[in-house]
Formats: sequence, C-alpha cells, structure tokens
Amino acid sequence: MFAYIIRRVAYAIPILIGVNVLTFYLFFVVNSPDDMARMHLGQKRVTPEAIEKWKASHGYNKPLLLNRDAEGSGRFTETIFFDKSVRLFAFDFGYSDEGRDIGHDIRQRMLPSLAIAVPALLLGLLVNITFALLMAFFRGTYVDVSGVILCVILMSISGMFYIIGGQYLLAKLFRLMPISGYDVGPDMVRYLVLPVVIGVVSGIGSGSRWYRTFFLEEAGKDYVRTARAKGLSESLVQFRHILRNALIPIVTGVVVVLPLLFMGSLLTESFFAIPGLGSYTIDAIRNQDFAVVRAMVFLGTVLYIIGLILVDITYTIVDPRVRLT
Repeated sequence: MFAYIIRRVAYAIPILIGVNVLTFYLFFVVNSPDDMARMHLGQKRVTPEAIEKWKASHGYNKPLLLNRDAEGSGRFTETIFFDKSVRLFAFDFGYSDEGRDIGHDIRQRMLPSLAIAVPALLLGLLVNITFALLMAFFRGTYVDVSGVILCVILMSISGMFYIIGGQYLLAKLFRLMPISGYDVGPDMVRYLVLPVVIGVVSGIGSGSRWYRTFFLEEAGKDYVRTARAKGLSESLVQFRHILRNALIPIVTGVVVVLPLLFMGSLLTESFFAIPGLGSYTIDAIRNQDFAVVRAMVFLGTVLYIIGLILVDITYTIVDPRVRLT
C-alpha cells in the first residue's frame, strides 16, 4: 500500500508540472506583463513609465524564463517563472496584485467554504441514496416512474433558478432566514441553512438518478437472484447486497468532488455573499487579479490529484476483492 501511494504521488508530479507550465504560458505569454499593467492601470493612454513602474512594484519586470544578465543559478531563479510558478510547489502563493497575502486569504476563506460544502455533501448523499433505493425497491411501479420523471424535471432546471427562487421564497417571502451574508459563531448557522438546502435540492435530480442506475445494475446480477431464491427479505437484499456492492461507484463520485469542498461553490458563495474560496476566485477574475487565479488553479489541481489517490485507496476498504498491486 505504501509503495503504491508513493508511486501515485510520483505520477502526480509530471501532471502538476504540466499544469503549472500551461498556466504560466496562458498568463504570461498569451497575456504579457505589459498587457496586465494596461488592464490594471485602466487608462486609455498609459505611458511606458507607468507600465514599468507597475511591473516593478508587482514583480513582473524580470525576464520570463531565462535571465541572461544574471550569473549562476540566478539565470533561472531571477525570473518571473521562478517567482510566480515554481514557488507554488512549496505552497508559497506569494501576494496578489493588490498586495494581499494569498496564503493567508486561502486559510481564512477555507472555513466558510467547508461550512457550506460539507453539510450539503453529507445531506445530499443521504437524500440521494435513500431516494434512489426507494425507486429501485419499487422498480417498474408508479413510484419508480414518478421518481424518474421528478429527477428529469429537477435536472432540467438551472442552478440559478434554485438560488434565486430559494432566496425569494424562503428568505424574502416567508422570512425564515437571512437572504445573504455570513457571520461567525452560533449565528453562522442562520446564514448557512439556505445555501445548504439549495445545494441539496439542486442535486437531487442528477444524484438520485445516477445512484438508481447503479442499484438497478447490481439488482440484475446473479448473487442478488441467489439471495432472493434463498428467501431473504427484499429490504435485506437492498441494504446488505445491492447497496454494499454499489459502493465503489458511489465512493468514486464522492471522493472526486472532495476538491470542491475546499475550493467552494462559485455561484452559491457569490449570490449569498459567503466569504469563501469560490467568491474569492470570482472576485479575482472580475478584478483581473491573475496571481490569485494562478494560485487557485494550482491548488485545485493538487486537491483533485489527492482525491483520485483517495479513490483508489478507498476501493480496498469498501470492496475487499480489490487489491492494490
């Protein structure tokens, strides 16, 4: 197991390097530091002196990849690539174009994102699996058909509708909870209930139908027919056999979305004014703060690779037939 994890981590290094190089190319070659200076200065006619001053204050006045004027290792370290990209591997995110410590902002904004994403994931998983098992239990009946139709309807509705409709119905019309905002301490729950509820409801359609497919696939296998032939009750077959053996695709879907727990939801946090990493990324894109966007892209890549490694490890836990070699 340990050797497998080391091997997977070693495989992840070239992926991180490739994503890092591609991100650097998109941000500094396609969009040069001079163009970035013009966009941030926001003036129609920007003098070369103003551009050079902005580049010097933000560390963009060095060569991109190779500093021919430096000596020794400085040829490679005194470059924009080393300052802005290589240091990301040490999780040194540097400073934003506005002068803020990106690492400090990420640590401060991670908790609000987790406070929304974790309850939404756990409650959504419970609701989706329960609803999917109910449809699989009554497969072919009006309960199953009605459930599938409801799932298709829920899947066809845009996520924006759930957010705006939930804010209008539950917050503005019935005044059950605040329409937006965030607070720390016990009052935090008041602001998180509505985003969590909307996150769960918006995922019922796709999640329940997805899990129903797995349950029906397992229900048609030989071991399930054998269990029924032995006289086991249908509820016992559903939970001990079908649900247990369908855990691999369920775990795959759950672990893969783990990076989203840390990265936050872009739409939800923006509409509910939650100071999480999702709204942090949106604000950086809106303000053209490329330093923050680069850091979030790299962090998302790292978390996604960790999620994939956890998927393979979890396989051996939920299904003893799987062995990592």
